[in-house]
Amino acid sequence: MDLENKEKILIILGVVILIIGLGLNFIYRNRQIDEMDIIEAEIEEMEENEEFEQNLTYIEEVDNNIMIHISGAVLNPGIIEAELGKRLVDIVELAGGLDKEADVDRINLARKVSDEEKIYIPRIGEEIELDSHIIGVKNSSSENEVININNCSKDDLIKLPGIGEKTSDKIIEYRSTNSFQQVEDIMQVSGIGEKKFEAIKDLISVN
Repeated sequence: MDLENKEKILIILGVVILIIGLGLNFIYRNRQIDEMDIIEAEIEEMEENEEFEQNLTYIEEVDNNIMIHISGAVLNPGIIEAELGKRLVDIVELAGGLDKEADVDRINLARKVSDEEKIYIPRIGEEIELDSHIIGVKNSSSENEVININNCSKDDLIKLPGIGEKTSDKIIEYRSTNSFQQVEDIMQVSGIGEKKFEAIKDLISVN
């Protein structure tokens, strides 16, 4: 093989090596771009999930809040925002407390309040009409009202002694597949034993 042919072979080999090198570099760069795209997509997904969780937390917080309008013998009457499950004593406290003229014998500070309630705190010696808008007043007839546990609302269930949010949900879940045939059947619901049944048996019915 003469020198001229050797030089041609070396040139050809050099060109082949250069082409291979460029090809490998192109493949490596594309792989890097693909990996960066994947990483960026994962970061975007994480940010979206974080934003979703934040929004979900905000929604849950909003859903767990109630608005109460309280007036009468309190220091700061008006609209009160509180957490779900609060009692009248909590709302009164948020309203600055009772003033010295409040008639505490005509209100039930221990009862739970519900969203959109209008609560009026009467003053000593004040004559008022008991209606649905003055539900802060102790009304013996409404307190002793019997509710049908087969079709009553969640708010009605919560008003029963010892029945809170979770227990009322269990009652509603139970009756969705099982009809209460007698008041004693409510003890089939988890969380309601004989002691709690004794406290509510005269306040519930099945028809």
